[in-house]
This record gives sequence, C-alpha cells and structure tokens, in this order.
Amino acid sequence: MYQMVVTRLFLRQIFSIILGIAVMFFGSTTAFTQTVYVSDTSSVGFNSTTPIEFISAINHASTAMIEMAARTVKVQVPVSAFQFENKLMQEHFVEGYLEPKKFPYATFRGKLSDSLDFSVDTIYIVEATGMMNVHGIDRVHSFKGLMICKDSVVDLTTDFSLLLSDYGIKVPGPVFENIAKEVGVEVYFRLIPFKKED
Repeated sequence: MYQMVVTRLFLRQIFSIILGIAVMFFGSTTAFTQTVYVSDTSSVGFNSTTPIEFISAINHASTAMIEMAARTVKVQVPVSAFQFENKLMQEHFVEGYLEPKKFPYATFRGKLSDSLDFSVDTIYIVEATGMMNVHGIDRVHSFKGLMICKDSVVDLTTDFSLLLSDYGIKVPGPVFENIAKEVGVEVYFRLIPFKKED
C-alpha cells in the first residue's frame, strides 16, 4: 500500500514537470507572436503651404514594427512611393529634392517611453524618441502620438513638422518661394500581431 502511494506521488510529480515544460514552451511561443506588431496598412503624407502654392503627397507603401518587450519602434518609408496630384511636381520634388536613388528610404528607429498592453481595448497617448534619417542625415526626434487598441489591432496616428534645411534638402531659386521651408507630416499605421508562417 505504501509503495502504491509513493508511486502515485512520483507520477504526479513527473506529470507536473511535463505540464510545466509544455506551458513554458507553448506559452513563450504565443508570447513571442503577440509581442511583435507589424503594419498591414499605412499612410504617410506631407504638405507644403505657401501663399503661392499648396503641395501635398501621400505614401501607402511604408512599414512599421513595434517590439513590445523592448519597446522599440521601427519605421521605413520608401521615398519614391510618394504620389503627388501634380505629376510634374512629383518629378521635381522626389527626383530633384529628395533624391531617392541616393537615399531610397526615410527611417525612424526609436523607443517608446512606456510599456503598453495591446491585448486590452484602450487608448494610449504615447511618446517615442529615437533617430530619424531623411536624405541621408540622422537627427534625434521625439514624437507624440495616439494609439487606439481594439481586439489586438492598433491604430497609430501622429503628426509633426520637419525643416527641410535640417536634412540638407535644397530647393532651387526658381521655385524657392513655392515650397515651404517647413513641411507638415501626417502618419497613420494599422498594426496587427506578427504571425510566423508555418
């Protein structure tokens, strides 16, 4: 009888260990997929307003990623994907001023100021600080934005201004008065949990 009780206790301990290992393995796998969020929809636009002319462009090919554990944010904007209503301005602004052949991407790599939980339906006012690279020039920037979380999907919006001179973007004399020295930028990303392909 004593031997039977000992055997049962031993089997229970073995089962608990196996169950613990399984929870650790599968739980960590789930945690990994839920702690990385990537964009599946994007909109990055900028506008230049002067008394002479209003210029705007939109880009739907940008990407963003947030690693929740490290609180890191990575954004990549393909410069050549900006679309203008005025095709002549698109040629001048993109090819002539932004020079995508030399500098194909504008990027941001930064860190969120606070830890977030995207599994809960809520709204966050967030701030990220890091290195922005435009036209081959790095500058430290801080951005404030709004995150609306619902059903583990995150809508991120932010807007800010950039001085063209900060990034060595030179506007030639003939159109100098047509383009603002400071452009407004509006950003939207829809972020979803990253899922590994089987």
